[in-house]
Amino acid sequence: MEQASAETAAEPHPGPGIPGPGGPASRKPPQRHSVRGQILDALRDALVGGELAPGEVYSAPALAERFGVSATPVREAMQQLAGEGAVEVVPNRGFRVARRSARELAELAEVRALLEVPVMLSLAEAIAPERWAGLRPFAEATAVAAAKGGRAAYLESDRTFHQAVLSLAGNQQLVVVADELHRRAQWPLPGGQIVRTADLVADAAEHMALLDALAARDLDTVESLVRDHFNGGA
Repeated sequence: MEQASAETAAEPHPGPGIPGPGGPASRKPPQRHSVRGQILDALRDALVGGELAPGEVYSAPALAERFGVSATPVREAMQQLAGEGAVEVVPNRGFRVARRSARELAELAEVRALLEVPVMLSLAEAIAPERWAGLRPFAEATAVAAAKGGRAAYLESDRTFHQAVLSLAGNQQLVVVADELHRRAQWPLPGGQIVRTADLVADAAEHMALLDALAARDLDTVESLVRDHFNGGA
């Protein structure tokens, strides 16, 4: 989830995404940094939802017209996405959406497991069982999002759940690195693969099962659930 900075706090977000062409003319234009943040959120949603197709090239002016903003914040947001591996710069043309391969996703799952499995096992032994109950609302939120069937909203709640769990380790850099890997694993699936609502619901159920295993200090189940969860793409 995007953290609001001091620069962006002065301007409230107008709601999901950003206003498109023909939006309320009376709305005060948000500050540049706020616009960039909103554009970044909107582009991430479009990538996750497949609205920006893998292999296709999109120019900043065309996207700016689509969102009803200038090209500058679009370019800035796309440059950040390029750094995250979601798009690549095409000189004098714009940005090409990266194509994902099954091997790339498998490698990401392996790296995430190498990072998070030891942490989860350590937390299971160190955190008092009753403290895991405080994270149940995060797991329940993923279940609600999954039932609605929107992949972008579900993946956002999924990331929030993982952030909440890992934050108990007390290592902010761990949370940041794990979240970046999580984002990279969420871009459009290879071959235009479609994720069904039932898949999201099953994935969300693993969150509650993980909390139960952590509270029970069932290390074998914790490790199995975390590895299976990553291999499922969430």
